[in-house]
Amino acid sequence: MGMKCVGVDVGGTSVKIGLFEVTGELLHKWEVPTRKEEGGKYIIDDVSASIIKTMAELDIPLGEIQGVGMGVPGPVMPNGYVEVCVNLGWRDVYPERELSEKLHGLPVTSGNDANVAALGEMWQGGGKGYDDIVMVTLGTGVGGGVIIDQKIVAGKHGLAGEIGHIHIRDDETETCNCGGVGCVEQISSATGIAREARRKMAAMDTPSVLRTFGDNVTAKDVLDAAKEGDELAGMVMETVGHYLGLALAHISMVTDPEVFIIGGGVSKAGEFLIDIIYKHYDKFTPISKNKSKIVLATLGNDAGIYGAARLILD
Repeated sequence: MGMKCVGVDVGGTSVKIGLFEVTGELLHKWEVPTRKEEGGKYIIDDVSASIIKTMAELDIPLGEIQGVGMGVPGPVMPNGYVEVCVNLGWRDVYPERELSEKLHGLPVTSGNDANVAALGEMWQGGGKGYDDIVMVTLGTGVGGGVIIDQKIVAGKHGLAGEIGHIHIRDDETETCNCGGVGCVEQISSATGIAREARRKMAAMDTPSVLRTFGDNVTAKDVLDAAKEGDELAGMVMETVGHYLGLALAHISMVTDPEVFIIGGGVSKAGEFLIDIIYKHYDKFTPISKNKSKIVLATLGNDAGIYGAARLILD
């Protein structure tokens, strides 16, 4: 039997866990609910107990596990220290140290969940075959991850890859969750796209199918309508593409990855979305014809467990 590794993706509602061959095949995946009460103090207990129980059921001795990787929703310092995970209630914890102790000393490594998802996409997803990628996750918020030479770039303060909080829009008036104003997240997230649509509907008389949704309009409604040629929806997506293309151009001038990988719920719009982003990104990078490709993520919600497992293999 070859060695195996385990990937743990700690989310706000559930913890996803996967057992992998060290070569990258997913053998088994399952989840446990995230118990956030009392500052999230049960989460690591639940994870370790579940891993031990599942390995026993699968008849895999812990000695065959090379280690466990873990993605957590917050910045992780190089020594494994997590100052705060707002969504879990964690404060001042060393989750990898705790998990390792409970797994009888198995090596455990952790990283920020968005960075870890990027690593997963590089290993077995949209970035397979590339060493240098930047992933942008367009979901409720906008996450990101920078991978150079197959390694996560976390930065000295855990802020590398916080693409969602690059300031790109000077005429924004509302404040972002981060406290800033005019962040990528405020326009390119699912929430941001819907907000942009509401603003455009209020500011213009252009007839649009979006008006039937009113204030309940979603990012999916906007993208579906834009694909069908709806003028207002098209304008919303041009605005989104402009700012997202601008952000990717900025990132290109700093890291110049081989590919940008676009993931998250909004990326379900597929090549239509990629084409809009690329058009604007291309316009903002006239310096060279030779530039990063923009591709879709392929692992969906499993990117986190893949990347977590890959963490332990370095």
